[in-house]
Amino acid sequence: MAGKRSAGIVLWRTGPDGVEVLLGHMGGPFWTRKDAGAWSIPKGEYDDDEEPAAAARREFTEELGLPVPDGDLVELGTVKQSGGKTVTAWALAGDLDPAAVVPGTFELEWPPRSGRRQAFPEVDRVAWFDLGTAREKIVKAQAAFLDRLGAQV
Repeated sequence: MAGKRSAGIVLWRTGPDGVEVLLGHMGGPFWTRKDAGAWSIPKGEYDDDEEPAAAARREFTEELGLPVPDGDLVELGTVKQSGGKTVTAWALAGDLDPAAVVPGTFELEWPPRSGRRQAFPEVDRVAWFDLGTAREKIVKAQAAFLDRLGAQV
């Protein structure tokens, strides 16, 4: 069986200090007090019967509660995260207001071994970052997407 695969979109725009990317801070109790390495592109898992680009669009909408901005996706390739998941991403020039985000949720047994399940937001906040700041905040392996984007724009 193949490892887990995710697909996502690196939404970018030109800001006052150059290229900016939209990142989401991962939701749930594990990430609450973390900042560096706790941000991610909007992404999610997909199965063999779904095209990765379609999954990236679906997951963007599920995670942020907003439609994917219009435009052409530009492939940024794949990376392998430390947990073994392979992530494929596309760049998309566009804009959205982070205050308009209505994140999807997931359930988790919390506290551990309590038998109680709680709902948590998939992302607990969303923000625009210049590429340098984004490199400090994003999951380590996903920084390669920022480098590839920077080389293209």
